[in-house]
Amino acid sequence: MTTLPHPSAPFPRASRNFLNVRVRPRPRAQAATSSTFAVAACRLGAIAALLLAATVVAEPPRDAALARAERVLAAAPVIDGHNDLAWELRERFAGAVEQVPLDGGPLAWPLQTDLKRLRAGHVGGQFWSVYIPADVTGPRAVEMTLEQIDIVRRLVAAHPQALALADDAPAIRRVMAAGKTASLIGVEGGHQIDGRLSMLRQYRALGVRYMTLTHGRSLAWADSATDAPIAGGLSAFGRQVVGEMNRIGMIVDVSHVADTTMRDVLATTKAPVIASHSSARALADAPRNIPDDLLAAIGAQGGVVMVNFYPAFLSADWRRWDRERTAFAKAHALATDTYGAGERAPLLAWDVAHPMPRVTVA
Repeated sequence: MTTLPHPSAPFPRASRNFLNVRVRPRPRAQAATSSTFAVAACRLGAIAALLLAATVVAEPPRDAALARAERVLAAAPVIDGHNDLAWELRERFAGAVEQVPLDGGPLAWPLQTDLKRLRAGHVGGQFWSVYIPADVTGPRAVEMTLEQIDIVRRLVAAHPQALALADDAPAIRRVMAAGKTASLIGVEGGHQIDGRLSMLRQYRALGVRYMTLTHGRSLAWADSATDAPIAGGLSAFGRQVVGEMNRIGMIVDVSHVADTTMRDVLATTKAPVIASHSSARALADAPRNIPDDLLAAIGAQGGVVMVNFYPAFLSADWRRWDRERTAFAKAHALATDTYGAGERAPLLAWDVAHPMPRVTVA
């Protein structure tokens, strides 16, 4: 689990944070999932205020709030549904996992995840995302996915004192009881199967427990929330994908998908689904967030929405601020993906004059 970057820190693409408060087993035949995560989708709106009241940006929590969080997490560790560390290891370190000091050693550009913070954050289970860009397709997408799975497995093997692979609820409990973080794998996009159910099965054999049906681009068989529709929701092949995932025990992840796709998934699936990193559209009108009726529908089928703590998915004020910042940066030919020391002077001055909104529900 990682914290959101302070405005003075670089802000690479990295993991998003999802708070969950209990884990209980669900029979595999019923759920196609090894565990359930206790942010029940049907109650997301009701609990969002409680989650956000702890604050997600800038200010450290009050002592009383921190003590309360520590008590809850000691009894019910977090299962984080999505962490992009594997991609960071590929991009920044050429996949040389064994050479990266994840024990908190010095790095020129600190990562958002390390073993010390996993322990401090009471992360009992971590889904490591096997992400590749949505514009990588065909056999190369499969090849890169296999490389990313290898990075995750080598990451776990390199830190046996802190991490262990887990494939079901009993294994997660055993790993947590040993004081380690149970490590699971999620594929972040249906483009990564190259239109082949056989690749879906092979990924499952390698330990993949969920697949996000789309990433940022629509597919011939499933539409994305952030692209023009192609399939009109789920195509006939898309329904086959969902059915095969149910059969082999792979969780269907509906983060990133269009509302039409989500509705078709819920009408097709025989097992509960998850949204591994989504929030409530009623709080922030982002296309990747989920409207109230679909939150209720996911919860009614026993599914789970895992809250995305990135401010763009939580706050309309923050989204307005970010749009204005981006417009200023583009007008001056400046990069917008760094904060603080990495910024050019004009953007740094803009940030001083326009402080980043603090994201809370209050």
